[in-house]
Amino acid sequence: MSARPILADFPAGHPRGSRPAEEKAAELTASGTPATVRMDLNGDRFVVVPESES
Repeated sequence: MSARPILADFPAGHPRGSRPAEEKAAELTASGTPATVRMDLNGDRFVVVPESES
């Protein structure tokens, strides 16, 4: 399994939770770069990464 590039990241302790990361993923997807949100447990953050092709 190879690591995907991180397009954006947001702290897990953000008052709005994962919402900022989800909004960024939706913005990127709407502009033609399909993206999704994952939780980086080691970094205690939400990361926006390109969607995997499966």
